[in-house]
Amino acid sequence: MEVSIVQIGNSKGIRLSKTILEKYNLKDRVEMILDKGQIILKPISKPRKGWEKAFKKMAENGDDKLYFNDVFEDENLEEWK
Repeated sequence: MEVSIVQIGNSKGIRLSKTILEKYNLKDRVEMILDKGQIILKPISKPRKGWEKAFKKMAENGDDKLYFNDVFEDENLEEWK
C-alpha cells in the first residue's frame, strides 16, 4: 500500500485510515520498530487490561485470600532496613 508523507507542523507524518486503525487496533500510541530497513508499527498491548474486573469478581467469590502468610514467623524484618 502506498501512502503519502504529509507536513504536520515542523514535522512530517503519514495518515492511516479509520479502517486500518480499527483492523490493527491502533489507538493513541504505537510501538515503532526500526529493523533491517523497515519501519514496523505495532499496537501497544495492555497486558493488565481487565484485571480490575477480574479482581473484583475474585473478591466477590472469596477467591482473593492468601494461601500462606506474607510474613513468616521467623523472618527478621530489621535486616531489610
